[in-house]
Amino acid sequence: MAIASGAAVGLIVGITGVGGGSLMTPLLLSVFKLNPAVAIGTDLWFASLTKVSGSVAHARHGHVNWAIVRRLLSGSVPASLATIALMHLSGVTKGWAQALTLSLGIALLLTAAVVAFKQSWQALGLRLERWIPENRKPALTVACGVLLGVLVSLSSIGAGAIGATLILLIYPRLKARDIVGTDIAHAVPLTFVAGLGHASLGNVDWALLLSLLIGSLPGIWLGAQLTRRLPDGVVRSLLCASLLMAGWKVIH
Repeated sequence: MAIASGAAVGLIVGITGVGGGSLMTPLLLSVFKLNPAVAIGTDLWFASLTKVSGSVAHARHGHVNWAIVRRLLSGSVPASLATIALMHLSGVTKGWAQALTLSLGIALLLTAAVVAFKQSWQALGLRLERWIPENRKPALTVACGVLLGVLVSLSSIGAGAIGATLILLIYPRLKARDIVGTDIAHAVPLTFVAGLGHASLGNVDWALLLSLLIGSLPGIWLGAQLTRRLPDGVVRSLLCASLLMAGWKVIH
């Protein structure tokens, strides 16, 4: 079951390019009945390990803007560490479990909105340029990193689709491939740091993680082959529907 689930998520990731966190965490909650903290911790490791090869490939092709990555990480890593530290100090209480569940549901709905209006974000970013001069962009990028650090640490979601959208809004003239490469390059260390934090809290099911990874690798490869044949509109519609249902179910 775990290997098949990993393959299914890997297939969707390969087809859509959207991070597995949006799909894996709800799967871990609904199918494998993990508590929210363990589902999030396990998914953070899954996301970090599955994105490594993509990050290396984009870096080799020069599709990573390292200045933006450094700015994002300077905000996201401290925010992630602070969030995990707060969880350590307060303990994984019932209140934390409710906060984790709520943040997960909100992150899923945000991701659905990002995917649904994918074509509109660049136009919005170009309009925002008159309000965001170049000298303000570094500080704004760091602030976005803080937001992503908290969101990813609480829900395991946000480093992919939401992160790429924030980059696009601040840097609308960046090439699409550079946005993807920069987003993935930022996501790997962020999810790794957050994953380490959750591991220190005992929030990782290592045996399940291994099975999921075994299934995901061929799934991602197959999805990448299929994406050339499926209409983008159909893929995006199906993904939005699944994200909306998952988010609604988690919140309720």
